[in-house]
Amino acid sequence: MKKWVLFIVIAVFGSAAYAQDTSVKQEITNLLEKFLAGASVNDAQMHDRFWASDLIYTSSSGERYGKERIMNSIRQAPPRSDEAPKTQYTAEDITINLYGDMAVLAFKLVGTTTTAEGNSISYYLNSGTLLKRDGQWKVVNWQATKVPDTN
Repeated sequence: MKKWVLFIVIAVFGSAAYAQDTSVKQEITNLLEKFLAGASVNDAQMHDRFWASDLIYTSSSGERYGKERIMNSIRQAPPRSDEAPKTQYTAEDITINLYGDMAVLAFKLVGTTTTAEGNSISYYLNSGTLLKRDGQWKVVNWQATKVPDTN
């Protein structure tokens, strides 16, 4: 009888933990999708929401900088003209590992640029570390690696 009680306790707590993990992973996935939609239009508010003030960002070109530089470049960017190429960012192959109030996110970033001549697609392997602070997930570390064109 004690074994059955132990089994039921483990099953209940295990199911609750799984449901909580699934909920948190969905919360982070939703945040990523909103961020990528915002990044596609240089939404400064979305960038501010996504990046932590103590961010360490390593770009695909090998440069390392923080949130202040990202925010300054967005705020100083000229408005996009209707004729300028537009890039839409989406995510594929999202993996999220949870460690309490820390999460590691990895995904393939897909940048689809539309021009008068048609579409071109670029791929990046991105990974980031998020911390939950004051009830919000924020990115404290980010790494972007461009996938070489195979054409």
